[in-house]
Order: sequence, then structure tokens, then C-alpha cells
Amino acid sequence: MTDSNDHAAASPIHFTPESLANEFRQVGAKLGAAAETFAKMDEVHYGATEREEIWRDGKVVLYRFKGDKPSRSKVPLLISYALVNRPYMVDLQSDKSIVRGLLERGEDIYVIDWGYADRSDRYLELQDYIVRYLGGAVDALRERSGQDRINLLGICQGGVFSLCYTSLFPHKIRNLITMVTPVDFHTRDNMLSNWTRGVDADLLVNAVGNVSADMMNFTYLTLKPWRLFVQKYVGMVDILDNPRAMEDFLRMEKWIFDSPDQAGEAFREFTTEFFQGNGLVNGTATVGGQSIDLMRVQCPVYNIYAEQDHLVPPEASKALGGLIGSEDYSEMSFRGGHIGIYVSSRAQRDVPENIHQWLAAR
Repeated sequence: MTDSNDHAAASPIHFTPESLANEFRQVGAKLGAAAETFAKMDEVHYGATEREEIWRDGKVVLYRFKGDKPSRSKVPLLISYALVNRPYMVDLQSDKSIVRGLLERGEDIYVIDWGYADRSDRYLELQDYIVRYLGGAVDALRERSGQDRINLLGICQGGVFSLCYTSLFPHKIRNLITMVTPVDFHTRDNMLSNWTRGVDADLLVNAVGNVSADMMNFTYLTLKPWRLFVQKYVGMVDILDNPRAMEDFLRMEKWIFDSPDQAGEAFREFTTEFFQGNGLVNGTATVGGQSIDLMRVQCPVYNIYAEQDHLVPPEASKALGGLIGSEDYSEMSFRGGHIGIYVSSRAQRDVPENIHQWLAAR
């Protein structure tokens, strides 16, 4: 039996009245510096790289990024991002830009911007996003470059779109890169999928039409409530006297909450086909009535996943290797999380270089 005094000795209190007073003084100084910090800051902007519009279909725009050096690649690389967030995460700021890293290595980089869905988009389906919009961008780049096939980089949900597109139109894609892309939606450690499988998508969409960005963001935040509701903002106090660090913090916050609403029918389909039906693994997914068979993905595939990803766990992404028809399949394991793979210093060093080397070898 352990004596209470022994327990107290084993678990000493690590603060004193003096240390607490010092801590309060430090916090007070940080809070006092906040007004001066914000006075020095301009409005927070995003996007480090000049870009030009080269194709448009309604709200959906295809942009070409303009680097400081001429492109050395004859084959364009198209980035397909998720619908649930804005694609400027890949070009957030000058020192946190996967796009800039690829441009510096001579790649010819394009991104499809899905725009902001409104009530007029309520009945857009996955076929619209994958065949009409993504397909339209692919065809525009094929015509612009004179290449029969282009390179495609799909990120997160955009990676699922890219897999579906490549399955339907394998003759148009030369190389496919998937990044933090869910493939097996029913792995045990997939918190988002476990939650989504219990959603009545028909009832939700029939009731609200488009699914609001606020609802989506709240769902993501509640997956890590302590970290994303409390710890992050407590930690912000430490940088209140640092304008550069605060600018970086606010830029990231702007991206997190700058989320489009989701077109109702497309949300319904994606939820039922993938989150609930696990259609890529089970071979049951369809787009516009056409079956998605990953064995038709015959081109080289490079699959990049993040080891600490709470939204797309590694096993959910690594399942891809056993499902595609390509004999040229390789993986990159990134030590970081779902956001760190874009903005960490390690990401700036490793991700563009590995993508460039993989493409150059093909």
C-alpha cells in the first residue's frame, strides 16, 4: 500500500509562487506587445507565385504558374486539389510553396481552381467535377502543350478525382502522382471515415442542399479538439510580439476557414461511393454511370503519404499499390502530418525534389 506522502514525493509540484508570477509577467508582456505587432502588420495575403488564367468553365479556372526561370519540361503537370479547401495551400507564401520548388526545378505547373459553389451548383455531380471540369483542364493542357498525355498530381480528395479520371481516360495521363490521397476509406484508424459512415447523406443533402463550409470545418476541428480549439490559440500568445510569426499564423488561419460550400449532389455521391461504400477497394465506385476500375491505371504512379496524417492515415493511402494495374508503382513516406506536407521546412526540401526526380526518370 502506497502512503500519500510517498505519492506526493514521487509527483512534486513543478511550480512556485515566484515561477507563476514570472509566467504571468511574461504573458502580460506578450499581450501588451500585441497591439504594436498588429499595427506593424499589413493585410495577410496568400500566393507567392504569379499566375495566369488559361482556361475557364463557369466558376472553374485553370491557372498556369509563372516561374523566374523558363520551364524545361515539355509535359505539363496539373495539380488537382480537394473541393473542401482552397488550392493556394500549395503556394501559400514564398518560403512555403511546393509550387515554387517545382518551378525552380524546371517543371511546368498548373492548378485547377474549383471556385466557390453556390445554390446554382446544388445539382453538380462527381461526373461534372471529374469528367467535365478536370477533364476539360486536361484537354486544354494537351492542346496547349501538343502532348497526347500530361502529368497529373492529385492531392487529398483531388487525388481520388485523379484516380477516377485516370481509370476512365488512361490514354490522357502520362504519369500520376497521388499525395495524401485516401484509397481505402475503411481502415480502423481513419477517424473521419468512421464518423462519416454514420451520416445519412441523403437526409442531409435533401434537407440543406449544399453542405456549408462551417459544418465541414467544425467536423474537421472536432477530430482533434484539444489541439485545434485550445492548444493552438494558447500557443499563439508566445508569438504576439513577433510580426512575421503572427503573419504566418494568420495566413494559415485564413486558409483553414476560407472553405467553399460543397455542392449537394457531389457531396452525397462522394460520401456514399467512397466513405461509406469504400468503392475504390471494393470496385463498386461509379462516375456518371461508368465503373471505376483501378486496374485500368496503367501509367507510372508515385504515391506520397504523411506518417502522422490524422485525416488520411498511411494505411488508407498505401492500399493503392495493390489495386492499380501499373507495374511502375513507388511510394514516398513523409515524416509529418496532413498540413506539414505542404508548409514545413522539410516539405520544401524533400517533396518538390522527390517529385521532380521521379518525373525526370520517366
